Amino acid sequence: MPLDKGENVITGAPFRGLSPEARAEELNRLYAERCPRDVLEEALTSDFAGRIALVSSFGAESAVLLHMISEIDPATPVLFGDSGKLFAETLEYQQNLSEQLGLTNIQVLRPAEADLAAQDPAGDLHRLDHDRCCHIRKVLPLKEALEGFDAWITGRKRSQSLVRQGLRVFETDEDGRIKINPLAYWNSDSVKTYMADHDLPPHPLVAQGFPSIGCAPCTTPVKPGEDPRAGRWRGSDKTECGIHFVNGKVVRGPVPAAFDAA
Repeated sequence: MPLDKGENVITGAPFRGLSPEARAEELNRLYAERCPRDVLEEALTSDFAGRIALVSSFGAESAVLLHMISEIDPATPVLFGDSGKLFAETLEYQQNLSEQLGLTNIQVLRPAEADLAAQDPAGDLHRLDHDRCCHIRKVLPLKEALEGFDAWITGRKRSQSLVRQGLRVFETDEDGRIKINPLAYWNSDSVKTYMADHDLPPHPLVAQGFPSIGCAPCTTPVKPGEDPRAGRWRGSDKTECGIHFVNGKVVRGPVPAAFDAA
């Protein structure tokens, strides 16, 4: 059952005095059974109104949440990280889809020039240290952009990888913000159905065998039967860019046993 409009998740009962983790647990109790659209509408118009952003890669499955956001409030801040290493197709898709959906508050996040000059002057850090490259090109810009928000929305799903099998609709990030994963329980068929029903254009690289799309140097096509994220940082044990956490910790390799059945 939804909260009363006056019961703010940060300051109001039943959340007053709760830790961020306890708030996430209570939100899961209240909302986890609701459909993604309802979760988003409550978050955008009531619970976190004016203090929430959608973080979107404009990747293979991003159109679903972007479409839902456009119908609820097209002025919702959408944080799009341009690492400087994205596929040209992703940049074009971002522009075209934003215009098609009428999204009016796209905020493009770029790495700081000082960080690039100091740590990646030749632009080849991705060959030497995946984690450091992601940190300066993705993690730091997003961390700075999120400082003005109490909550953020992601498109992560349990079906995407072993690391994400324990994903819940509500969790917390390292800074105590509420992190919302409305599509946590959806699979690729759910996404395809929604996109077809709403006539949403696919990312152009999907047809070329890219079910998960990141930076161009670190993303390869995926073979039938492989994990959807197998093409990300292929040949290394890295599976996450460092933006996402499990129980407050960065997860970059195979999911720990403690999370298998979460």
